[in-house]
Amino acid sequence: MKAMLLSEYKKLEVVDMPIPEVGPNDLLVEVKACGICGSDIHGWDGSSGRRVPPLVMGHEAAGIVHQIGSAVKGFQVGDRVTFDSTVSCGRCASCRKGSINLCENRQVLGVSCSEFRRHGAFAQYVVVPQNISYKLPDELAFEHAALIEAVSIAVHASNRTPVKLGDTAVVVGSGMIGLLVVQAIRLAGAARVIAVDLEDNKLELAKSLGADEGLNPKKCDVVAEVKRLTGGRGADVSLEVVGATPTVRMAIECTRKGGAITLVGNLAPNVELPLQAVVTRELSVYGSCASNGEYPECIEYLRRGDIRVDALITAKATLDEGPSWFARLYAGEPGAMKVVLQPNG
Repeated sequence: MKAMLLSEYKKLEVVDMPIPEVGPNDLLVEVKACGICGSDIHGWDGSSGRRVPPLVMGHEAAGIVHQIGSAVKGFQVGDRVTFDSTVSCGRCASCRKGSINLCENRQVLGVSCSEFRRHGAFAQYVVVPQNISYKLPDELAFEHAALIEAVSIAVHASNRTPVKLGDTAVVVGSGMIGLLVVQAIRLAGAARVIAVDLEDNKLELAKSLGADEGLNPKKCDVVAEVKRLTGGRGADVSLEVVGATPTVRMAIECTRKGGAITLVGNLAPNVELPLQAVVTRELSVYGSCASNGEYPECIEYLRRGDIRVDALITAKATLDEGPSWFARLYAGEPGAMKVVLQPNG
């Protein structure tokens, strides 16, 4: 099969590799679409430390079941499927409590680190366990289904956030996940959603997807404007989707006394937290990691059009075009959001 291999940092090659072997509980999936994630870009240059070459990256994917393992039940050859990026064991204490995203033996597709190496879906075929796989409705396009992994992150973050009907929510960061969070937090009950980003084009996209306001920190005092829009109180909840000290601080400062902040962004390993503001204003801070079983509802959200991803797809490309797209995205391709590779055409 053809696969796009990270042979060394900043070097991707489309090579021939053996079709992966199928275990008793596995599905062999013919990959029809696989999105390039921001974490893949950070893996490409080695900055994340979690994409150690040689590795086939790719974890946002969908395709058709090509072969099933001897113990597989509920799937058959020809089924249209997507799958979680988190490979959970189903046996540890976290899994048994229903927190599969916190699995103690967690692996991630397309990730290589000191604990494990698991080839991903930038290839014509990928093997995934049946327990992380989900059937797709016929009307859902593969390139849209490939974004369900990203949608699930946004939906999980919204589920972690104690939002109530009628609340005001601030979403700091209007990149790919931020734009999905804008839609998900609206579905969760927020009556007003305020998007924040440094790029006006992203704010316009956020408003087209359901944000009521778009604030650019280069053009206004975001905290003062949020308070003005909320009668001086601040937002009921804020979701930070960047992962850096200035944006975490902004999310906290935008939130009213007794409100809640959900941290979704994971750009930096450490940030400074304004401790006294959290303590004296009795704010609740939630972390949000990946997703935890939200795939079925995310599939339904996309099927019904409750969450839209069509506007987020910048381009569809072949596997052979993948290396050049990585270089373009790394260089900051203007206006680029999500590029979807199609390994099998």
